[in-house]
Amino acid sequence: MFRTALRTVLAHKARLLMTVLAVMLGVAFVSGTLVFTDTLGNAYRNQSAKSYDDVAVAVTTYGAQDDAKKSGIDNATLDRIRALDGVAAASGRVSGFAGVADQDGKLIGNGWSNTGANYAPGKTGKAGKNAADPAYTFTDGSGPVKDDQIALDQDSAAKGEYEVGDTVRVATNGPVKEYTLAGVFTTEDGAVNAGGSLVLFDTAVAQKLYLQPGYYQDVTIAAEPGASDAKILDAVRPLLPKDSTAQTGRELADKQAKDIESELSSLNKMLLAFAAIALFVGVFLIANTFTMLVAQRTKELALLRAVGASRRQVKRSVILEAMIVGVIASVVGFALGIGLATGLRSAMGSFGAKVPAGPLIVSPTAVLSALGVGVLITVLAAWLPARRAAKIPPVAAMGSAHLPASTKSLVVRNTLGGIITLGGAAAVFGGAAVGENTGRMFIGAGAFLALIGIIVLIPLLSRPVIALAKPLLHRGFGVSGKLAGKNAVRNPRRTGATASALAIGLTLVTGLTVIGVTLGQAIDKMTTDNIRADYMVTMASGGGLDKSALSALEKADGVTAVSPQQATSVKVKGTWHSASAVTPGDVQQVFDLKLLSGSLDTLGKGGIAVAEKTAKSNGWKAGDKLPVTVGDDQGGGKSATKTMTVGAIYQDNEFLSPVVVPTSLVAPFEPKPYIPEIWVKTDGGASKANERALVNALGDNPAMSVMDRQDIRNTFGGMINTMLNIMYGLLAMALLIAVLGVVNTLAMSVFERQQEIGMLRAIGLDRGKVKRMIRLEAVIISLFGAVIGVGLGTFLAWAIGETIRSSIPNYALVLPWERIGVFLLLAGVVGVLASLWPARSAARLNMLTAIKTE
Repeated sequence: MFRTALRTVLAHKARLLMTVLAVMLGVAFVSGTLVFTDTLGNAYRNQSAKSYDDVAVAVTTYGAQDDAKKSGIDNATLDRIRALDGVAAASGRVSGFAGVADQDGKLIGNGWSNTGANYAPGKTGKAGKNAADPAYTFTDGSGPVKDDQIALDQDSAAKGEYEVGDTVRVATNGPVKEYTLAGVFTTEDGAVNAGGSLVLFDTAVAQKLYLQPGYYQDVTIAAEPGASDAKILDAVRPLLPKDSTAQTGRELADKQAKDIESELSSLNKMLLAFAAIALFVGVFLIANTFTMLVAQRTKELALLRAVGASRRQVKRSVILEAMIVGVIASVVGFALGIGLATGLRSAMGSFGAKVPAGPLIVSPTAVLSALGVGVLITVLAAWLPARRAAKIPPVAAMGSAHLPASTKSLVVRNTLGGIITLGGAAAVFGGAAVGENTGRMFIGAGAFLALIGIIVLIPLLSRPVIALAKPLLHRGFGVSGKLAGKNAVRNPRRTGATASALAIGLTLVTGLTVIGVTLGQAIDKMTTDNIRADYMVTMASGGGLDKSALSALEKADGVTAVSPQQATSVKVKGTWHSASAVTPGDVQQVFDLKLLSGSLDTLGKGGIAVAEKTAKSNGWKAGDKLPVTVGDDQGGGKSATKTMTVGAIYQDNEFLSPVVVPTSLVAPFEPKPYIPEIWVKTDGGASKANERALVNALGDNPAMSVMDRQDIRNTFGGMINTMLNIMYGLLAMALLIAVLGVVNTLAMSVFERQQEIGMLRAIGLDRGKVKRMIRLEAVIISLFGAVIGVGLGTFLAWAIGETIRSSIPNYALVLPWERIGVFLLLAGVVGVLASLWPARSAARLNMLTAIKTE
């Protein structure tokens, strides 16, 4: 039977081509994912281990510039560490944000990973000898040793076209300053590899910028040859402040390796989930192929039964055919996956992420998993066709008629499909009613059941849905349209299996699109309804703005109102609440606060404003007098408690905290306030002239972003569109396999209907009309699957939207009819493209040869 199976595969290799391609693509996705994440993990682990090769002990503090009690490690402590037995060197480190401007004044790097740190040549051990900073290797010049000098990483220097001796503009959280470039270096720093930049300052300058003079946030310690890292760690710990941690270099490297593995594990799971979708879609193609092959080989299989083959042997032969196909496709797919992993690694570099050098990792797990999945999926998909093949009676060898499905089997299938679909729909409705995370879990389970139920029922649905299009086909395309409509429902199971693959892909695409567009509209409306300001100023790093930026904007030409959204917290009646400190008088000009009671004018007269939900939950109303504590009343810091009046109650605003206070209230207790945003209203609204005035007022700072309302919308909407595009890309493999399914079904259908097509040609149907018939059949099947997918996807998007409605203001389901129309149009185009080869083959059939075909 093995030889029989092998000969059958070789005899039908053309008809099995699409199955091979489907399995190959799915396996390529799986193997590419596993090899890619293994390679990335290995490269980053090696980089992490390399960065700690010479580190015996690493000390980390939580030193903060605005917290005197968490000042880090001072010089005296660092000297005591250097004097310990076994210590060869100890370097103090301090770091924070630093943005470098290129020749055009634009920020180099992505903002969030742009870093500044100190160059620490320091002194080594007890001898006190000077040594270079071991963390950096200079390719040109040397490290900064003066207040007006910096060093740049090699990539940033190249992007900015800087050379040693050039003047470089650098921004931290304050005004831009100019420095002389003293050197260019290479580094394994993670910030640079993530697409950011690294600026090295003289130690005293970095301490002043990021912490306090004479203090360090972290210390790295190198051991003398033969010294014990554990003993050094034990000796160092008693010297450290309470807010610090100390670990050996090995422990820290191991911890980072685990963190890297954890982060890559999430990426791995996401990619494998989409690979599973692609393979699930491939199941329909494989099952359809083997079902049609079995139907076309009814006489051949019956002859095997007639000459003595048992049912088990016939079933085993079909399974063996599937296994051979699976092995061939998996091997080719695995090779393709290795190429995919290599391409993904290269693509990361084009997006600004620098992947550490390292070999391509092809682990035994990746090999066995990919090959095992490919073969298993193929065999499972072929099991039902194999089971049907085993039931073919020997008497079928006397005729060529294909055995139709029994009425009983169709009734059982439709009943089972109806029950599963209703159960899934009930779970989806229940999840939408419950809401939150619990509801989404119900919806996830219900969506799976509903999808399975629809797939089971889809042959039943094909007749009434396609019947709606028959009049249009007949009137618009004549005989070709009429025949195409009949052919599409001739074998509902085959049509259903082909359409199911497209339906699955479009269910996911439509669901994601509806949710994405709805969220985008809600965010857009939130921006329009809540903001009156013309501009929002933020740091590119996502950190806080220096208060000097606020002063500069207040003096800028054309500015009519300026207010910070200063993030702080206040204690009201013993409970801490997040608060926004704003400028009284200006806040109502930059925010559209919808007042329910009271007046915002009270902010300048010793009052506070409270959001509606917070006021209701605490039983507060306008006019209430409340004890308000500001500052640090628990850690021994400066604080004060004042009785303040609730001057206004306003509808919750997404851009402000639940409690709004005047900046004058918190200013004495926050010498270095955290200001994530500054909102600006200008005379005449947003314009190029006003934007340039603001940029000039900020000193043309590359680290500060000045955004108008459209930019704000684009920032939030762009994130949603980016996520949608990533999802579309990941689902592309599943959609491609679905297209192959249409091609495969039509090609095998043409082969099966050779005699019929020959008869049609003989009675006058010309080649053009034959081609049109096949094309229309493909379009009907594709649109049928698309309609099912769009409908189910919209239903699931509605249900998920109901679970997040309460947490997103202005949420209202939006049906993007333009995009849905594009999806349906693309489905029709897919049908036309998929039919090109089968239609051409059908039209070129020799009518006499075709008529003689059994």
